[in-house]
Amino acid sequence: MKRIVVIDGQGGGLGKAVIERIKKEPWQHHELLAAGTNAVATATMIRAGADAGATGESAIIWNCRHADIVVGAVGILAAGSMLGELNENMALAIGSCEAVKILIPFNKCRLEIAGISEISLSERLEHMINLLRHHID
Repeated sequence: MKRIVVIDGQGGGLGKAVIERIKKEPWQHHELLAAGTNAVATATMIRAGADAGATGESAIIWNCRHADIVVGAVGILAAGSMLGELNENMALAIGSCEAVKILIPFNKCRLEIAGISEISLSERLEHMINLLRHHID
């Protein structure tokens, strides 16, 4: 059984979309955890179907240590992203954990990623699912 940790902040909209898309897959035997930078993001991801959720710096650091796969926007690797909700300790824990990191590219948080084309969120989520399949199957 793999532990998949979805990290999001602000309103949790991307995390919600990620969790809803993952739940469409036949991976019910894997643990799907929501780790939010704030309570609203965590609650949104839990309502989307996460098996459990936790909020804040300590929760993100702990869950990254115990994750097999971490999923989130590319900004989760950058201290100060998500309007400052993601701090240096969180970014370090995410970036240095042993888990496979599946990052969804967005040109936000003053991070511009070369080679990223303008595709819809649903297309980005399909790319994320294909990467998850590779690591789960």
